[in-house]
Amino acid sequence: MDILPRTFYERDTVLVAQDLLGKILVRKINNQILSGMIIETEAYKFGDPACHACKNITERNKGLFGEVGRAYVYFTYGNHYCLNAVARDLNTRSGGILIRAIKPIEGIEFMIANRRIQNLKTLTNGPGKLAQALQINNAQYGIDLTKEGELYITEGIKVKPEDIIATPRIGITKATENLWRFILKMPDY
Repeated sequence: MDILPRTFYERDTVLVAQDLLGKILVRKINNQILSGMIIETEAYKFGDPACHACKNITERNKGLFGEVGRAYVYFTYGNHYCLNAVARDLNTRSGGILIRAIKPIEGIEFMIANRRIQNLKTLTNGPGKLAQALQINNAQYGIDLTKEGELYITEGIKVKPEDIIATPRIGITKATENLWRFILKMPDY
């Protein structure tokens, strides 16, 4: 499948968050390929008080101000890594999309070993779980998602607007009125 080009990420962050649904997240570890369909995302952008990069550049958030199409990885709650794709239109200072969940496709046994659980429904159904299953950590910070390598995103299925559910984002207390969490309706999952 074709890797998403940088121009895919050079658009409004909220639109990119919706358009990432149905795409395939690929992680290569040595000769092992792990992949899954992106089924849940959240958008964050400059001026949004819930965004790490809502105001100014810091050492932690500088990736969100950088080149679109790169990975922004952060550590939260003292034990979870979270993967984001940097995305924003060229008139916005910063933006990123938290990849909240994937439906596993390849390398499922490897993911199970990483998570030490058997239940496929809870294997990658949260950003921390996803990162653990795919062995994503600070080493992937800044990786170019538009090039084949250890982490990238490819085309997937075509998603119709009526197959997307928009809700408030999870675990935030600011800007809760923004329905910027997007879930792909998955009747078989």
